[in-house]
Parts: sequence; structure tokens; C-alpha cells
Amino acid sequence: MAIEIGQKIPDVKLKMTDGQDISTTELCRGKKVVLFAVPGAFTPTCSDYHLPGFIDYADDIRAKGVDTIACVGVNDHFVMGAWAKARETGDKILMLADGNGDLARAMGLESDSRPWGMGFRSRRYAAVVEDGVIKDLKVDQPGRLEVSAAEEVVKGL
Repeated sequence: MAIEIGQKIPDVKLKMTDGQDISTTELCRGKKVVLFAVPGAFTPTCSDYHLPGFIDYADDIRAKGVDTIACVGVNDHFVMGAWAKARETGDKILMLADGNGDLARAMGLESDSRPWGMGFRSRRYAAVVEDGVIKDLKVDQPGRLEVSAAEEVVKGL
């Protein structure tokens, strides 16, 4: 069952692009975080629309009191690092690897992408997390980018 608004984000270790571990608890403690998940780095919709939207709207999101904007993908930290470099995220977006899909599973937002040769991934979503509690959660239908787009997150903040 998928996580719901009002619940605490599961405590899962993710990897930053430098290979260091960070737990979701540590990431969100005492902060307002926009955490958005993509099915895969370098995939067309994720790379051409979802991530760039958050880069473009980063200042607007931060102006609404958000401390951290983080992108999580079911990829290893080397891929997330290469994607960050290719898309020039700089310090606007914290890129996080959920290499084994632990966060996707713990949140109940895992996606079976085996029909497309991608294994198990994450559903596309955007969450607003305040001090570890999910305050808003927008999950897109498979193959779509609508409710979790940066523009929609800004409207909801």
C-alpha cells in the first residue's frame, strides 16, 4: 500500500552522487523538502521534462520556504552523478540514488517496468516533506508527467 499524507517518510539509506550514504530521516530532519522521484535517469520524460522543470523552478520552490529539493531515482550513484552533470543541476537539486529501490518499495511506490526491460523502478511522484512527515504527495499515472511536475508542486506550496 502506498504511503499517505500525514505519515512519516520511511527511514531508508540513499546514496549521494559522491557515494556517501544519507538516510531519509537525516535528509528531512528539521527541514521542508521537496522530494521527487523519477523512473530512471536519462530516460526521455525524466531527462527532458521532469528534472529540467525542477531546475527551472528551483528558485520559486525555495522562495516558498523549501530547504532542499531532491531527486531520487532507482539508479546507482554513478549514473545519478553523470545525469546531474549532463543536466547541470549544480546546487539546485540534490541527486540521490535509490539503487536497490528500497525507498520506492518502502513508500509503496515501486513500479514493475520489466515489460520495458527496466526491472523494478519507482513510480513518478513529488512529495513535500516537513520534518519527516509527508505533507503533500502527487503520484503520476504510469507513463505520464502531470501532477508531479515542478509547476504543479509550486502551485501546491
